[in-house]
Amino acid sequence: MTMSDFPPGLVLIIGAFLLPIIGQRLRPMLTLGLPLLTLYLVWSLPNGTFSTLPLLDYNLAFVQSDSISRLFATVFSIMTFGGSLFALKQKRVLELVSVFVYAGSAIGVVFAGDLISLFIFWEIMAVASTVVVLSAGGKRSYQISMRYFFVHVFGGTLLLIGILSHIVDTGSTAFTAMEPNTFGTIFILMGFLINAAAPPLSAWLSDAYPEASFSGAVFLSAFTTKAAVYVLLRGFPGTEVLIFIGVFMIFYGIIYALLENDMRRILAYSIVNQVGFMVTGVGIGTEMALNGVAAHAFTHIIYKGLLLMSAGSVLYMTGRRKCTDLGGLFQSMPLTAFCSIIGALSISSFPLTSGFISKSMISQAAADESLTFVWFMLMAASAGVFLHAGIKFPWFVFFQKDSGLRPSDPPWSMRLAMILFASICIGLGIWPEYLYAMLPYEVTYVPYTVTHVVQMLQLLLFSGFAFFIMLPLMKRTLTITLDFDWTYRRFFRLLLGRLFATIWKIDGMMRRSFLAKLDSGLNYLAQRHEGPSSLLSRDHPAGSMVLWVAVLLAIYLLMSFLR
Repeated sequence: MTMSDFPPGLVLIIGAFLLPIIGQRLRPMLTLGLPLLTLYLVWSLPNGTFSTLPLLDYNLAFVQSDSISRLFATVFSIMTFGGSLFALKQKRVLELVSVFVYAGSAIGVVFAGDLISLFIFWEIMAVASTVVVLSAGGKRSYQISMRYFFVHVFGGTLLLIGILSHIVDTGSTAFTAMEPNTFGTIFILMGFLINAAAPPLSAWLSDAYPEASFSGAVFLSAFTTKAAVYVLLRGFPGTEVLIFIGVFMIFYGIIYALLENDMRRILAYSIVNQVGFMVTGVGIGTEMALNGVAAHAFTHIIYKGLLLMSAGSVLYMTGRRKCTDLGGLFQSMPLTAFCSIIGALSISSFPLTSGFISKSMISQAAADESLTFVWFMLMAASAGVFLHAGIKFPWFVFFQKDSGLRPSDPPWSMRLAMILFASICIGLGIWPEYLYAMLPYEVTYVPYTVTHVVQMLQLLLFSGFAFFIMLPLMKRTLTITLDFDWTYRRFFRLLLGRLFATIWKIDGMMRRSFLAKLDSGLNYLAQRHEGPSSLLSRDHPAGSMVLWVAVLLAIYLLMSFLR
């Protein structure tokens, strides 16, 4: 067995179960060493298919390596390392175990060369991420983790139905580019889109991620939705319906983030918004667009992780998460505030940050294909992103009013993780060629042109000016936002409860009627053939005759079997 035959994700999955049994002194070394070992294995893999396993008439390919899978596996490994560094103060071993299984299964998804092995890692990822939410502890986390789990079970069921149908139609398990023109491929696409937080089931993300621990939300932001982006990029490039779905996601995330008061829910809605850019790029489907999707997925994982690290640091040091309870923290948490500003500028595509060199590729792809309306919506959305994540989050948390709170910056490991990710955001913004070299297609795009820089600066400065002009009208209030999840959290629950109560009532009436008639009929037969003193002719409670018949039938079948 060669190194290429060993799936890199298994390093994290196997290593996860060593974490509870080693001492506390060695645990940090393992949590930081395993992601680095995984990254080494990722870059040791040559292009090709490895680690195959025969199953019935098919071959499962657990490792299929190329530039796309290597790029996603690289950023997943970096995220696991940075997140583990941030989570060194996490005392819940259950969370650490589930996080490593979660990350390993996400890497398994991006290396899967067939639909069956993809589904296996897909479901492991769903279970592990549920445990990440659950491990935060408390009744609320339990309830939300169950909602999260049921949504992903539903998505996994759709995916499984689609995969089985596709195998029947084509006779192949290979995971290649498809078109949603058959029953199987349509269901596969729907299963992928649920993990991407596409409408109408987008609310599972903003419902669950903010309820994770200070460190758990950092990991959750990286893997599920970006693994979904990967499979969409690999499986459905150029599917036009994804353009409309992606644009809807973009503005859905912006609107709900602007309404939100909880700092981590703001960032959760922002994930949906940013994934919307990627889904739109997949729908455009050109080489420029797909390069932009891959690059933006990479940069998004880093800067969103940085933003959630800064929010997690505030939560860790203050125990508070609502904008109405925060403000003025830059005075005592200067490093955290600085890193959050770097993340905010990156997500807003500010020049010299990572978002500037990735998101603009998707907009340029829309312009190249003469998709004027789509281009206009993407540019307008860039202003909206700056409003909710670029300004609103850092302004209300670290500036604005003085809340009177004076927490210090978090422990050194959390500070170091934020500095690492902030450095990557700036580094990729200054030297984009290192990221461009990993993209699946040749890159001819030049991000730093006078036109592009001036255009983005004008857009962002205008958005910032509008924010501060309207600031006196933007009173922070305790808000409750209703989303589609209300239908299955409240309405469907009430509807199904009444439906089942009615069914049970009708079933009980039918059972009593049927069993009474059956009992009466058996008594009549017994009296006719054996007389009124027979065992079967005696009066019994309704349904007891069925028990006697079942006993006699079981004895008869047993005698027949022994015979």
